[in-house]
Amino acid sequence: MMSGVLGITDIWTYVLGTVAIVLLPGPNSLFVLSTAAKRGVRAGYRAAGGVFLGDAALMTLSAAGVASLLKAYPPLFLVVKYAGAAYLGWVGLTMLRGAWRRWRDRNDPATPRLIDAAEPAELRSPFRRALVISLLNPKAILFFVSFFIQFVDPGYAWPALSFLLLGLIAQVTSALYLTALIFAGTFLAAQFRQRRRLAAGATTGVAAVFLGFSVKLATASV
Repeated sequence: MMSGVLGITDIWTYVLGTVAIVLLPGPNSLFVLSTAAKRGVRAGYRAAGGVFLGDAALMTLSAAGVASLLKAYPPLFLVVKYAGAAYLGWVGLTMLRGAWRRWRDRNDPATPRLIDAAEPAELRSPFRRALVISLLNPKAILFFVSFFIQFVDPGYAWPALSFLLLGLIAQVTSALYLTALIFAGTFLAAQFRQRRRLAAGATTGVAAVFLGFSVKLATASV
């Protein structure tokens, strides 16, 4: 029976749940989309690579029991939570600054993009930026461990194999979704090329969503 493979109790329920979860909007997917719109397919995949690595690290930490540690020591959770909220807020404010520049220079003949290219040097690596966004999300750690545990047979002799297969399914699902977003981002870039005011408005909208993620994370509880 397929559901019993490698100690996974109900693999098809897990697959369906993973698809539903991956499709939920979040800072990772939004950052990949905006990066592709701003810099093209290659940069979009670099950002996606940061997401993959960050998710893999969170899955590994969750399997190792770090989420339980965060639950057991609330001050540690608060440190991670506020660090993540501050970083997401910083990303949002940076995008707002880009939106202002886009609006101010809307009559400039330079090719517009969804996000203004004038960024601090430390933000110009989409891989590193996506990795930090992924890692500074304590709620993701708590979610991964609570979700994974439901599908791992506690009596299975090699639970690491169960977590490995569950993680692989999640990463493949994420890769397919982020690929769709990357190509959607390049389509958006083409649409915004002749619509400078709309590009500035879109940048403001993306920035507002990141600020919303920051507030939501700052108010999250264990």
